Amino acid sequence: MSDPSEQKILILDFGSQYTQLIARRVREASVYSEIVDTMIPAVEIAAQNVAGIILSGGPASVHEEDAPGCDPAIFDLGIPILGICYGLQWATSHLGGTVKRSGSREYGQATLTVKKPDNPLFAEVPETSKVWMSHADEVVEAAPGFEVVASSDSVPFAAVCNPERRIWGVQFHPEVVHTPHGTQIIHNFARTICGCPGDWTAARFVEIATRKVRETVGADQVILGLSGGVDSSVAAALIHRAIGDQLHCVYVDNGVMRHKESDQLREIFAKHLKMNIQMVDAGKAFLDRLAGVSEPEQKRKIIGSYFVEVFREAAASVPNARFLAQGTTYPDVIESSGIGKHADNIKSHHNVGGLPAELGFDELVEPLRMLFKDEVRAIGEELGLPREMVWRQPFPGPGLAVRILGEVTPDRVALLQKADYIVLEEMKSANWYYKVWQSFAVLLPVQTVGVMGDCRTYENAVALRVVQSNDGMTADWVQLPHELLGRISTRIINEVRGINRVVYDITSKPPGTIEWE
Repeated sequence: MSDPSEQKILILDFGSQYTQLIARRVREASVYSEIVDTMIPAVEIAAQNVAGIILSGGPASVHEEDAPGCDPAIFDLGIPILGICYGLQWATSHLGGTVKRSGSREYGQATLTVKKPDNPLFAEVPETSKVWMSHADEVVEAAPGFEVVASSDSVPFAAVCNPERRIWGVQFHPEVVHTPHGTQIIHNFARTICGCPGDWTAARFVEIATRKVRETVGADQVILGLSGGVDSSVAAALIHRAIGDQLHCVYVDNGVMRHKESDQLREIFAKHLKMNIQMVDAGKAFLDRLAGVSEPEQKRKIIGSYFVEVFREAAASVPNARFLAQGTTYPDVIESSGIGKHADNIKSHHNVGGLPAELGFDELVEPLRMLFKDEVRAIGEELGLPREMVWRQPFPGPGLAVRILGEVTPDRVALLQKADYIVLEEMKSANWYYKVWQSFAVLLPVQTVGVMGDCRTYENAVALRVVQSNDGMTADWVQLPHELLGRISTRIINEVRGINRVVYDITSKPPGTIEWE
């Protein structure tokens, strides 16, 4: 959600795997950015308060018959433009330069030498630095009016500029961490070249979003499904700030939540934040429907479909509720539907793509729709949510059902709840909880022999999973201190009757996934 008058930088997406990173880097410069389809008409851009345009990279070649392009009239708008990799190649080809296949695909770090250090794009960037290359085509002749700004050993036209037309282009990827000074380059483009003041802050967003929610909702009532996750919690706090008691939160305990989850949410939202919250205890009904089910996808479908039924019944108790609020975020939007025709549909999300007709709501309220996770957390802090809520680790929608391999029964849920609670307690006590992406226990469908006291045991095993990640798309297992691993294992085996073995998962993503199911 942005104010139509908000100054922004548009990113035209040619399908690069790094497009989201470009948007994030621009926002890190405190400038609002949006990813749009490459074929957005120039007249539509001109009608907005656009301070700059970035043409992303992409997997295509300008030599392909159906090579993606954009409205060439953007070059006549007088708005600063930065082309990255394919974006540079397409602009060069269209403006009269020459692009050819590279002798060999260049992929990896290269040394960039800045030829014109006074060029504003490279202000405060060392004369020589490392950059990340990834291309099969390259510019071999710059378009008329362009000059070389930087080069590498194998790429003479690594950065070019037409100062009169205010067009820049780079053959490398400034948005990735492998280009150490790339953040400075994007900052220079957004703040210096485009002249953006850098007033895109959490406080500014809260001000705009609060006003927007009030204008959209008016005097009507809003229903929000509160899961306890970061996104729905921040959305609830923001909407409550805007419309107060017109917001009605519905929390459904599906029987596979974490230990004491419902009590914690009631304490924070009902008692501390004074929100209207309806707590629905449907645990037994969910577990009855999961009885005998072992297949992961079937578990998800059962939980998802029955959740709609329970939620609809709870929401019906609120008169004049025209709006359904959701904690949809920008990655949800991008991954589910793609921004342009060149973007891959990575996965579907339950909270993207329209309203289930059976819920009976007229409209959606999604105040976080244009935000990344780190921005959502910053908004949460700005709104005064507790640290443990803002920085809590991700938790799967189907809850512990996908962390119980095999059949989900009340007894097995209780075992995992106790083991998982110990994991979180020890991670927090050792100051590791907020350092990692996720840490949790998985109940395995196997029993192992053990000895406790002088008795033989034949009980359950759990796997401990702790990973580090920036966005959940890739992840590395975390090398926790042996002492911490030992404490977690000892406590689980000693305190959770029914578990006699703990193993540690040292699989990265890829090839594995973060969750086991």
